[in-house]
Amino acid sequence: MARNVRVLHCAPEDVFEVLSDGWLYPTWVVGASRMRAVDPTWPMRGSRLHHSFGVWPMLINDETIVEEHDPPRSMVMRARGWPMGEARVTIEVRPRGDDCFVRIQEEPIAGPGRFVPRPIMNALVRWRNAETLHRLAYLSEGRAAVRSRRDSPSPSPSPSPSAGRASDAEAQRS
Repeated sequence: MARNVRVLHCAPEDVFEVLSDGWLYPTWVVGASRMRAVDPTWPMRGSRLHHSFGVWPMLINDETIVEEHDPPRSMVMRARGWPMGEARVTIEVRPRGDDCFVRIQEEPIAGPGRFVPRPIMNALVRWRNAETLHRLAYLSEGRAAVRSRRDSPSPSPSPSPSAGRASDAEAQRS
């Protein structure tokens, strides 16, 4: 089973905001190239994302199914990627001060991918999931920054150094 971890500079809720938007799936999952449909109940247990993976024109249509959803702590999905097979992907998120600790764990559960020697499969999946977490960090941290700017009161404009003094033009007119 391949595992990756990363500290994200945002709250667990920010991560789950990204995970809850099924249309964002191809932006953070390496290999997913487009979304075809998102079940209206996403990300509830049993809901599905209908996506494609590969590069056009060699696209393969498949789906990902939610097995468990416990925001903002964890989500378990069964990602289908035939002809390689299926994998169980577990994402766990834990608060860490103002940040959060995210772990993604992936293991092949069906298809030919189960027969690839474990050290080789783990190395490939860890490499791919390092980038997956990198992308998830960009989206989650970006949303946190936007929310922070939106929620913080606008600072009062600070007076300019010349505030309170007449400009040269005003001084000449008087």
